Amino acid sequence: MYFLAAKAIISGILIAAASELAKRYPGFGALIASLPLVSVLGMMWLWHDRPDATNMAAHSQATFWFVLPSLPLFLLIPWLLRHGVTFWPALLAGCALTVLLYFAMVAVLQRLGVTL
Repeated sequence: MYFLAAKAIISGILIAAASELAKRYPGFGALIASLPLVSVLGMMWLWHDRPDATNMAAHSQATFWFVLPSLPLFLLIPWLLRHGVTFWPALLAGCALTVLLYFAMVAVLQRLGVTL
């Protein structure tokens, strides 16, 4: 239970730090947010809980494939905001696009024999 609390606190601190930095320095905050900190922390927590190289390799590979369809979100949101759409609908549209692209990615990878 203590380890779960520690994971939550450390992860939360990193997210809070990135958002606080972004208030004053949007580019630097974006750099921090773009680092694969969540993925690296997730791999560390997973390895601590289940030190299995095969499982970690599968997790890491799946993370790669799921990052790709999430990238258009970061193009759609600023485009919508610059064209008069308010933040919450732009965020919702970006998230909806990402979900659709996740499903498309899974379907394409299944046809190519890649299992996630």
